Amino acid sequence: MTGSALDGPAPRESYGATLRRLTAAQKPAARSAPAYSRFVNRRIGRYLAAWAYRAGLSPNAVTAISAVWTFAAVVLLIALPASWGLGAGVAVLLLVGYAFDSADGQLSRLTGRSSPAGEWLDHMVDATKVVSMPLALLVGFYLHGTTSVAWLVVPLLSAVVSSVLFFGMILTEQLRRRYGGVPLAEDLPGRPSWLRAVLVLPMDYGVLCLSFVLLGWMAAFQVVYTVILIATALFLLAAAVRWFRELRTEGSPS
Repeated sequence: MTGSALDGPAPRESYGATLRRLTAAQKPAARSAPAYSRFVNRRIGRYLAAWAYRAGLSPNAVTAISAVWTFAAVVLLIALPASWGLGAGVAVLLLVGYAFDSADGQLSRLTGRSSPAGEWLDHMVDATKVVSMPLALLVGFYLHGTTSVAWLVVPLLSAVVSSVLFFGMILTEQLRRRYGGVPLAEDLPGRPSWLRAVLVLPMDYGVLCLSFVLLGWMAAFQVVYTVILIATALFLLAAAVRWFRELRTEGSPS
């Protein structure tokens, strides 16, 4: 895409025109994308990417902005006791960070400025946030005596499951590319399914972010957070079996 008409903002181009060019430059949504990430976060990210483009920001700068919002929420989870105010603040910070996380990739496709270093930075930020958020929840709850020590096993397990799932997705993606399979980011051909997008909502990072709104109602938060962990663990188990079988077939001699 480097050197195409998408490089550099057109003179006095309107925000709407930038948004239209940005929309045209994007790849189709993967069939496996859950509902919030596909229908809400991707759209918000597009508006932020158009703003960043007109502001002259690089994709790496947008990744850095995403990290600032996300890790501000992580710090608050440790520093403050659970309350409705904390929950609302953490949810907003995480959701804005998630939207900027979508925007950096969209901006990269618009400008043709994708690079291995940019992809590495994006994955490093993601890898850090998926493990630091549940650990921050664990530490914050422990410091402020928010819940029983026994329940703290839940965010601890969440950190493990989230990390393994993220690593498994990245590793499977790289091995698929190496052996000629379809990358996870591209998914299989076909029209995205609304039913699948709704069914995988418990594994949607956006839903996890929204769950923090319930921090003022601890019993409800614990139930929702535990359900998200169980659903994610079951998804990881099923995905791991499928990925292993697929890679074993692709790696077998013909």
